[in-house]
Amino acid sequence: MIKSSIEEVFNNKTPYKESNLGKNEYIREFGSDIDEVELEWHLDKEDRIVDVIENEGNWMFQMDNQLPILLKERLFIPKETYHRVIKGDKNLKVKITKL
Repeated sequence: MIKSSIEEVFNNKTPYKESNLGKNEYIREFGSDIDEVELEWHLDKEDRIVDVIENEGNWMFQMDNQLPILLKERLFIPKETYHRVIKGDKNLKVKITKL
């Protein structure tokens, strides 16, 4: 059982670096050198608020059945709603609050 938990941690690669700020708040940094293929459509188990800290590279955000928008202000992502990030040409830094 311990072995499978460790394998899950090592096999769960993400396209970002994450820092835990506590109280369900995280800083995520996406580098300009990641492969776009890593930015998959996905859904989350909880509602989230995304605050953009840095986006000089025209990163975009897209919800299911909607056109992409430039990541520049606060976003609310309802739980179990498909969405994705679209890569820009410089780094992206956001604060995620899980509700």
